[in-house]
Amino acid sequence: MPSRFVIGVDIGGTKLAAGVVDERLQIHRRIQRSMRGQDTPALLDTIASAVQELVNTTPGEIDAVGFGIPSLIDRRTGTSVVAVNLPLTDVRFGALMAERLDLAVFVDNDGNLAALAEHRAGAGVGVEHMLLIGLGTGIAGGLILGGELYRGWLGAGAELGHMVIDLNGPRCQGNCPNHGCFEAMASGTALAREARRIASERPDTELGRALVDGRELEGPLVTELAHDGDPAALAVLELIGERLGVALANYVNIFNPELIVVGGGVMRAGEMLLAPARAEMLRRALPPSRDVVRVVAAEFGHEAGMVGAAALALDGLAARQAQR
Repeated sequence: MPSRFVIGVDIGGTKLAAGVVDERLQIHRRIQRSMRGQDTPALLDTIASAVQELVNTTPGEIDAVGFGIPSLIDRRTGTSVVAVNLPLTDVRFGALMAERLDLAVFVDNDGNLAALAEHRAGAGVGVEHMLLIGLGTGIAGGLILGGELYRGWLGAGAELGHMVIDLNGPRCQGNCPNHGCFEAMASGTALAREARRIASERPDTELGRALVDGRELEGPLVTELAHDGDPAALAVLELIGERLGVALANYVNIFNPELIVVGGGVMRAGEMLLAPARAEMLRRALPPSRDVVRVVAAEFGHEAGMVGAAALALDGLAARQAQR
């Protein structure tokens, strides 16, 4: 049996996923929690309760917990400065969790940690220049530059979801003050918005009938109907895929990555999303970067953030031991 366990926690815009992970980044137990509509105290209670449940039910010692949160983080203080889709503004998240859990706590941005997971043990193993896009309620981003995770000066870098791709686009969601952000145009939230619009315009399709029946036109249903060949659902995924491709073209021009990994819950659509994204990227990006970059699905899928959070905790423990 592995000698060391940590807990990795991925906190998204609507749900939490946590798992007990060993030194080989193998997940031994998983739990999920909904966080829809919670204020800050309730949110912190939900997070701490999920971690404590894993601690109490794991037949082995837990050495640390890593958290990936969808927030701009000031690494100088460990503060969640602002989270677009959660009530985590100016919250001393790491210190609060350490007080509640009596464990070593390590905190980073969720996109950074998804990139770390894919680079360490997923689709990006051995890649020196890699970009991670996580399509969920919002859009997470992470960068591996020169083989190292890039966080920026204060730790708030790589907010790839908040690059503007449409100057006159819809207002971005949550606490973002901008309009036409990549997140506003191609996230799971944007997919649901466009699904409702297209369904209302095409009532004779399965997607249109689902709208009339009062079903939630979110990613899982749209993907299911698209797999069944519904033209309206396919049109939604093609539109979101094209917008993804616009953003990827910008990133290709700016970073010249070897690999772009796309994950998150929206990626259940797979190639129905990636195929139009690649095509749009190739139309817009500049050579030679566009001709060599690979765009692939994340190997860890929606669990990349959890695995990356565990890797952060293991790295943090190793760094502390090296300082002794």
